[in-house]
Amino acid sequence: MFDQTFGVLQRFPTCPPACPGAGDVGEASSLEVMPLLEIDDLGELTAPALVVAFEGWVNAGSAGTTAAEHLAGDSRVVGRADSDGLYDYRAVRPTADFLHGVLEEISYPEVTLRHRNLGGRDVLILAGIEPNWNWRALGREVSLHAVRLGVVEHISLGGIPWATPHTRLTSVIMTASQHDVLPEDPNRPQGLLRVPASATSAIEHAVASQGIPTRGFWARVPQYVGATYLPAAVALIERLSTQLGVSVPYGTIVEEAAAQRSRLDEIMATRPEVQALVSQLEALSDEAETSGEELAAEIERFLQQQPGSEPDLGSE
Repeated sequence: MFDQTFGVLQRFPTCPPACPGAGDVGEASSLEVMPLLEIDDLGELTAPALVVAFEGWVNAGSAGTTAAEHLAGDSRVVGRADSDGLYDYRAVRPTADFLHGVLEEISYPEVTLRHRNLGGRDVLILAGIEPNWNWRALGREVSLHAVRLGVVEHISLGGIPWATPHTRLTSVIMTASQHDVLPEDPNRPQGLLRVPASATSAIEHAVASQGIPTRGFWARVPQYVGATYLPAAVALIERLSTQLGVSVPYGTIVEEAAAQRSRLDEIMATRPEVQALVSQLEALSDEAETSGEELAAEIERFLQQQPGSEPDLGSE
């Protein structure tokens, strides 16, 4: 930015100067900093659980956000994050609505917190587009809100691109803040798994640092499906219902997931190369266990794929 007072080019941080974590600002550090997330007064809550899912990284097939939106239903928005403090609008552009040539509205990306009571239990759903900035600051605020609200458990939701066919039931990988809550089953990752982090995991880590138990449910999504994959969302909803001990109304999403699988079958029937791919994936899915090293290798292979290297059924 050019400073006309001194006639020099000054570098400012990519994070907005007033945002938390922007650095030491001397005397200004004593000034009140606007919070990134403001939440309404919710009163007394019953065994509240916090569910987090963001559109973006580690959300293959929009599995996590679709499940979170279904869980939220038509519940009330009780908190909104400061979009200016979280997003680079050049990377995640707002949308402008023009009506007959007149600019009517600009809609900005956002993160919202919604509140729903299910079977007498309170559930808080934090969802939206994954932020570009201030993950640690947002994580700190969310963790402090969680303590203040008496949150007793935190659940992260997402999807992982996987060498799995749509003809098999969707499996779910579970992670947690404590080893003793992880189930002993073939889907439990073994060994060290090091992957690029997401804002979802950053918030989970901050909440866990407050002593709140956390879990993550990650649905395996066929890597050849480029659209929202409803069977993965259904699998996450099932795990959520079991973990929360409440009945989550399914509505029509189960039937919609079955219809999507049928459409994929129809596409596969007309494309021999897809049939061959699915047959190979069916054989792979019968393997009993997946180690942490195999999981990391599978994700790495996905990240290194060039566009067009495999059939994309996103336009089913």
